[in-house]
Amino acid sequence: MRDPHLHLKDMDPDALRGWLVAEGDRAYRAEQLLGWLYARGVDDPVEMTDLPQELRDRLRSSAVRTRSLETLSVQRSVDGTRKAALRAADGAIVEAVLIPDEDRTTLCLSTQVGCPLACSFCATGEMGFTRNLRTAEIIDQVCRMREALDPEERITNVVFMGMGEPLLNLPAVLRAIRILVHPRAFALAPRRITVSTAGLVPKIAALVEAAPVNLAVSLHATTDALRDELVPLNRRFPLATLFSELGRLPGLSARRPIFFEYTLLAGVNDSVGDAERLLTLVRGLPSKVNVIPVNPHPGSPYRTPPDAAVDRFLGVLSRGGATVTLRRSRGSDIDAACGQLAARDFVVRPDRPMG
Repeated sequence: MRDPHLHLKDMDPDALRGWLVAEGDRAYRAEQLLGWLYARGVDDPVEMTDLPQELRDRLRSSAVRTRSLETLSVQRSVDGTRKAALRAADGAIVEAVLIPDEDRTTLCLSTQVGCPLACSFCATGEMGFTRNLRTAEIIDQVCRMREALDPEERITNVVFMGMGEPLLNLPAVLRAIRILVHPRAFALAPRRITVSTAGLVPKIAALVEAAPVNLAVSLHATTDALRDELVPLNRRFPLATLFSELGRLPGLSARRPIFFEYTLLAGVNDSVGDAERLLTLVRGLPSKVNVIPVNPHPGSPYRTPPDAAVDRFLGVLSRGGATVTLRRSRGSDIDAACGQLAARDFVVRPDRPMG
């Protein structure tokens, strides 16, 4: 059912400016409104004291929404990772994750309710697919998770790696990126934003050309036979098609490489041969490989490889000249790690409208 409300956070800065002008307001009011909604995190127009009273009254009308998500719960891991369950106006539940590190705090955003890709090792895929998130619901994850920060923390990096395939919701993702980088909104540098895809080939170039952010590709296998099983999207866009497209992308360099995500599954894709084939695939591309020992979830047939297997895999890549990083599990005790987001503890149900 179509939501009849106007959601201010659905509009990127240009669209917000155009709407205000069409409503008879001055264009510079858009910058003021961006500052209130995003830089200051204020949703209530009553508190937007430098806006004219007539505009504040319009923003408070029943037809306008300044807030699209409410926080149901925030869980905190022993390692400081936080996972929030967030509810939309129609009752849909999405999860977002804050990951603290020594010099950064990364926010992992969702772009869909569930996911249609059904990757075999991912809990989100087991949920099935309900719908795309609107831009306001993507951006409100940033607003709600900022409320979960410790006093000394700030969000320094954003990754579109939560629930869903971002490139299946590309228009909303691009609008969200324009808000994230705008100097009067969140003022994030594009190099601090990463968008992940399982390999939706027809949309990759559109993302790279529209936004100078980092591209991450969820690879997970080095043969079509195995990737067909782990990432069923591979049946439509096999490895040769995917890497042909990646090789044509403009602007790649050591400063703007492709990030390959490779989840290690014990006895499935963690052999020396797998590592050698991975080297062959990425050779010639400016790239970094993030190796992620799998984070098992209830019912999953996959297990984490022993440390010796992980070290052997990393050694082959490193000696072969690849730039490689081991990404250890964060937040697995609260099901917040990669591949574990599934909103298991919540029933999707309509609830009260949000203003």
